[in-house]
Amino acid sequence: MKTMKNQAESDETESRRRLTEAYRAEKPRLLARLRAAGRTWEEAEDLVQDVYAETLEGLPLVSGIRNLPAWINWLFTRRVTDLWRREKVRSASRVEVTEETLREIIAGTGLDPLDEYVRDSLAEALNDALRALPAPQRKVLEAQVFGGLTFKEIAETTGENMDTLMARKRYALANLARALRHWIEE
Repeated sequence: MKTMKNQAESDETESRRRLTEAYRAEKPRLLARLRAAGRTWEEAEDLVQDVYAETLEGLPLVSGIRNLPAWINWLFTRRVTDLWRREKVRSASRVEVTEETLREIIAGTGLDPLDEYVRDSLAEALNDALRALPAPQRKVLEAQVFGGLTFKEIAETTGENMDTLMARKRYALANLARALRHWIEE
């Protein structure tokens, strides 16, 4: 008669075997789906490996899953959907402001940016607004705007996620815009 420990080890071994078989069987189809969606081979491999790793983390649950390939496909579909949503948010958050647009904004405020007083006051208000930002937002903004670093370079330096850094910059810009609108209204 097997002890509980031996039974648990046996169940884990069986689950690992089933998972490996399902992974090997499904991998070509998953890769083909991603390649057909325009992903590079490396991106496809990474995503499939992530799904396998996620499934491996939930190994104790595998024994209760009857159709393991279907479950892996469900996890894969969920990951692809998450990836698509992140990319959609990233592309929506990129706003390019042309010089012409900036001139229109300045003209709309009725201020002459060449006026020394306005320029000095604006610089002071901007510095105050920058100092008032939360430190994480200020650091990302300073690294990008004044340091000329890309999000990738900042992420490598800080070890933070690029999505987090982009969100911090978005929040920082929104806070600065609010502060400068308040300055204009005064």
